[in-house]
Amino acid sequence: MAEVQPGRAAAEHWLRWDKNPKTSETVKHLLDEENADELHTRFGSRMEFGTAGLRAVMGAGISQMNDLTIIQTTQGFCRYLEKNFSDLNKRGIVIGFDARAHPSSGGSSKRFARLAATTFISQGIPVYLFSKITPTPFVPYTITHLKLCAGIMITASHNPKQDNGYKVYWENGAQIISPHDKGISEAIEENQEPWPEAWNDSLIENSSLHHDPYATIKKDYFKDIQKLCFHRNINKETNLKFVHTSVHGVGHEFVQLAFEAFGFKPPFAVPEQKEPDPEFPTVKYPNPEEGKGVLTLSFALAEKEGAKIILANDPDADRLAVAEKQESGEWKVFSGNETGALLGWWIFTCWKNQKQDPSAIKDVYMLSSTVSSKILRAIALKEGFHFEETLTGFKWMGNRAKQLMDQGKTVLFAFEEAIGYMCSPAVLDKDGVSAAVIAAEMSSFLATKNLSLSQQLKAVYEEYGFHITKASYFICHDPKTIEELFENLRNHDGKKNTYPKSCGRFKVSGVRDLTTGHDSSQPDKKAILPTSKSSQMITFTFANGGVATMRTSGTEPKIKYYAELCAPPGNSDLEQLKKELEELVNAIEKHFFQPEKNKLQAKAE
Repeated sequence: MAEVQPGRAAAEHWLRWDKNPKTSETVKHLLDEENADELHTRFGSRMEFGTAGLRAVMGAGISQMNDLTIIQTTQGFCRYLEKNFSDLNKRGIVIGFDARAHPSSGGSSKRFARLAATTFISQGIPVYLFSKITPTPFVPYTITHLKLCAGIMITASHNPKQDNGYKVYWENGAQIISPHDKGISEAIEENQEPWPEAWNDSLIENSSLHHDPYATIKKDYFKDIQKLCFHRNINKETNLKFVHTSVHGVGHEFVQLAFEAFGFKPPFAVPEQKEPDPEFPTVKYPNPEEGKGVLTLSFALAEKEGAKIILANDPDADRLAVAEKQESGEWKVFSGNETGALLGWWIFTCWKNQKQDPSAIKDVYMLSSTVSSKILRAIALKEGFHFEETLTGFKWMGNRAKQLMDQGKTVLFAFEEAIGYMCSPAVLDKDGVSAAVIAAEMSSFLATKNLSLSQQLKAVYEEYGFHITKASYFICHDPKTIEELFENLRNHDGKKNTYPKSCGRFKVSGVRDLTTGHDSSQPDKKAILPTSKSSQMITFTFANGGVATMRTSGTEPKIKYYAELCAPPGNSDLEQLKKELEELVNAIEKHFFQPEKNKLQAKAE
């Protein structure tokens, strides 16, 4: 049985350290059965610690989330923080967790959070460990609010129920960016043997280093987001009814409190989904981005109660989906780009109405990621504030927002198309709780003008120019094919470093390649945004106002694309624009992806 050896050796090594009876029992069983495949799956390679931390299934082995891998990860993170902060023993860190649990391996978010806290406390480091489940945004909020060195959130957000994750924030309250991920990863490799007190989580209860920030943070967070409440009287009086779902996650109690903080009556909560339940029994995927499938129970409750607006959080409440009942009786689920356009317009309008000094606008910024709609750029151009785009992901927007704030700038809003919104500078990450209540206030205000969200969205597009988007993906399990597809775009028609000049009938006017660092729009042809050779990402700009980005996914075997047609204000023939975008997308699929030649599998609609 020679092929069992690599996994077998790692598994035997593991058993010397694992004190969780359920996971160690699983591993003993696999060794007794000499199950080479399963041993290789669990022990072939360690989970990779990246800028998003860890995310994997819960279960035994170094490739999965369990007590031992949590201890090892936290020991590495602890040593890395000690190296970076001389006052770590004074300031400490915060740890939060969601409601995920995996009975068969004895893993749960709460258990993992307690083990992580034990690691830090055993080294004399103060830990602010939440005593109950909280939304993810509470961790970055606590870091900046209490001036801590770092934070950990145990959550797998909207992933399937068997997964969990370990998300890390730096002292600036934003998710980590490189090179911290590499530094932490190396420290994990160097600190694998559990420290003497690693398994003794009873340490926490009696330690003077253990603090529970739950009550204080809950109070202070809602006080802070009240700064974004501008129409309390309208909120109190509104006849508009709202339905909220937390999709079996942590959001219910916190959105109820946010509504109270803004003077609203509580929203109707979907009863089958309001209690945290790690089984997510009523949905196939607990991801409101999936649209109508996840909202079936919300639609039913809204019809019953006569509610016009649905607000849906993902299970860790850092993202938000919005739906509105139309005149026709149909429900419209807004895309992340559409909700971003509405919130951007609303937050800017509220800011403008508060500010007396017209020169203040030169210090105002909004941000969005490269694959999100450019609507904020259009609003910024017309209104006179600054717009910046960042690489994909809130780690980039949070870090950039903090840099700008440190320079005395005002960052009003940031968003990404994957339904993530940062509406308050108090949280430098996406926050579905504040976004939900701000969306409710915007809806109530518009109702006093007899306007729906859909009508206001159209008004935004009419004023600043229509921005219509289409995003999709192809599945490809062969990394070599993916690489060849992108290399062919870089060496078009066999000519080295030559990109396509057209795509079907559409003329290409610019190319930015963030894998190689090429940007045709810059005088020196060098991209301003950070580049990464480890992932593929090319953006084509077209002469007709179209923009399309093709990129690989860091977590799935997909090649994604995001296409947008940006029309100047005054061009309001929406049907013609939709047709033009459809034709552009078809041309991109046919000429740039070449699905038949590359054997790509289209997204199942």
